[in-house]
Amino acid sequence: MAFISYFAGIIAVCATLLYQYIKIPSSLPKHIPSVPIYVSLLGLWSSMGQDEIYDRWLRRPLETHGAVKIWFAGRWNILVTSPSLITQIFRNESVYAKAGSQKKIPWSVIASLVGDNIINSHGEVWKLYTGIMKPGMQKGNFEVGPILRMSRRFVDLLLQTQEKDREKGVAVNPLIQRFAIAAMGESFLDIDFGCLENPGTRIEVLQTIIKRTIFKPLYFNFPALDKYPWLFRSRRSAFAIMQEFEDLLFNLVRNRPRKLERKEKRETVKPEDELVVHMLERALEDGRLTEKQYRDNLKIVFLTAHENTQQLLNSMFWQLGVDQDIQSKLRAEVLATGTTEPTEALLNSLPYLTSVIIELLRVYPPVSQLINRVSLVPSTLISPHGPNSNLNLPAGTWVGWNAPGVHSSPEVWGPTAREFIPERWGTTPEEIMGKFRKETVKGNFIAFNSHSRKCLGQGYALLEMKICLFELTRKVKWHVDPGYKLKLTSVSTCIRSFCWIYSNEEHL
Repeated sequence: MAFISYFAGIIAVCATLLYQYIKIPSSLPKHIPSVPIYVSLLGLWSSMGQDEIYDRWLRRPLETHGAVKIWFAGRWNILVTSPSLITQIFRNESVYAKAGSQKKIPWSVIASLVGDNIINSHGEVWKLYTGIMKPGMQKGNFEVGPILRMSRRFVDLLLQTQEKDREKGVAVNPLIQRFAIAAMGESFLDIDFGCLENPGTRIEVLQTIIKRTIFKPLYFNFPALDKYPWLFRSRRSAFAIMQEFEDLLFNLVRNRPRKLERKEKRETVKPEDELVVHMLERALEDGRLTEKQYRDNLKIVFLTAHENTQQLLNSMFWQLGVDQDIQSKLRAEVLATGTTEPTEALLNSLPYLTSVIIELLRVYPPVSQLINRVSLVPSTLISPHGPNSNLNLPAGTWVGWNAPGVHSSPEVWGPTAREFIPERWGTTPEEIMGKFRKETVKGNFIAFNSHSRKCLGQGYALLEMKICLFELTRKVKWHVDPGYKLKLTSVSTCIRSFCWIYSNEEHL
């Protein structure tokens, strides 16, 4: 009996501690719904996609109230999809400060991966990073040639892979990842990682491992467990993988052949040819950046500049693979140019190509949900539903947004919000880009965020997609393998399609 009483006492203490840990703080708004905590943990036992989870548990409360309380990263947060609330957050950086995992959960595996960087920093540190990196992220003269060359090789690899086994479709994601890393390396880091020609390069293999490791639901929602790697062997391994990636990337970039060759010849990079990596290296060498700051920003360039392309290309293969009319219309526009050597000006003049890419970003935003802002002072988000619905937030409240929720809301985009309709953006390049900018400022379109912290690389991302999609539709046709079932995974809107790939000389 004594043992049973002792054991029951331990259970009671543990249950009390757990309740205290997961209970909703009384300081958070009580008039908005709370998403049940088990919804955040569904990945532990359910194979449901993120779109299914959103439709079942989040869509109705978010479309009704514009905001909910949700469990994420070991705490209760405010998640919003109302464009009005989103723009208030984006416009008030001094109140709702950018703060990533390095501030929220600095001991965690994900914090060891991303560190303190240009995306999640705030204040003077962010200004420092932006002053160094912005010219390289917003170059007005990104070269079309290298991306076009890699796009052609990517298409060749798709056809070669299909030719090896004509009985089934091609798993396009592995090839997409190799292409995205190769293009990012050439455009930002002045390096050929060799992964496009050579499958299995360690830097590329590590990306697959990292993506499997980071988004494990248990550790993602209870990051306090990362404090005890001695207790969880998988977390020891995760920390080791993050360190291996950081060290490998640092050594590859610092000792890249092009840099060593220029040093041997005593040559310097012309100012107009400078890439982000040259700017980071100069800042490291003159003491503006510490080695840790250099490493963290090197990693975030590598990760974001290839992952967003990877997600978007996967979505493109799916959407255009199931909608042959859109694929055919786009192909007709591309072939009508009569060229195999598109310039940036030509690509920007193609309205349907532009509208297809922007609609892909709307329906399948590469980053679907992000909770990376924290209120520095007590604040109020003014609700469009009236003063009784205002959100009074104490200092230290974490807030974020859900892009598919915004982009698929009938209140924002009308009754066709969940349909893929490129024509909704307009018929001329000027009209399309004008609507793109207008909807971004209003908070209706947040694939690249908005206001002072909008994505610095959005111009490059659009150009890269235009080049790749131009070459794909010019040379091949594809359709989704009939046996493939759409599933949106993890925090990113990731679709890994199996497609049948044909050259344009063959018939579907």
